[in-house]
Amino acid sequence: MTMTTATWNVLTRELRPVLRDPFSLIFSLLQPLVFLGLFGPLLVASSPAPASQTLQSFVPGILVMIALFGTGTTGSNLLYEMQTGSHERTLVAPIPRSSLLVGRALKEMVPIMVQACVMALVTIPFGFSVNPIGLLLGLVLLAIFGLGFGALSYSLALASRNNDWMFWGIQQATLFPLMILSGMLLPLDNAPQWMQVAAAFNPISYVVSAERSLLAGDLASMATVGGFVAAAVLAAIGLGVGIRAMKKAA
Repeated sequence: MTMTTATWNVLTRELRPVLRDPFSLIFSLLQPLVFLGLFGPLLVASSPAPASQTLQSFVPGILVMIALFGTGTTGSNLLYEMQTGSHERTLVAPIPRSSLLVGRALKEMVPIMVQACVMALVTIPFGFSVNPIGLLLGLVLLAIFGLGFGALSYSLALASRNNDWMFWGIQQATLFPLMILSGMLLPLDNAPQWMQVAAAFNPISYVVSAERSLLAGDLASMATVGGFVAAAVLAAIGLGVGIRAMKKAA
């Protein structure tokens, strides 16, 4: 079986539970809606800029946050499969082991794409404007970023298969600093110098800047280029580490 066919088979297999239970997709919108409904008004009220301008910066950050948390927790699904023995049964299937990783990572991007579109459309009546082509390119950017970050999450799950508490400890200790140091919720222009230096080494900060440029219609800016480069490097590292870990899985 070719890599493409095997990846497609894994993708469709992983999507079946989502299609059978669409309420899980609806429930996953709860967290970004809470941030949008509670944190958004506070940010708008505290900013001297018009509400529409504040939303132009805030909403793209929320979309990246959806991809960050959505793919950062995907390793928990693999942990469950390893604990129940389901993962070991898939390892004996006559398919490339790398397809197990890529297919699962792609599956996680499908609900994230739906959530991102819903969040963008919901905010339009409140003054948020979105460039259609920029939105499509923004979804592509999120897919590249999510593919790499999801692969890293699977790698962490494989490494902590015998100590699942380690997965959650590392995951929680990583996601929130990455979120804060990316400027997706609050700008870092007036942050301490050490935070701005740390943000410069955070690849997600470049993805956030690119997402803001794309949704605003600035498709050829340096921020857009930097975001795609950062996402591509993260995807290459994540897939490289993840595929190697999957091949070594017993």
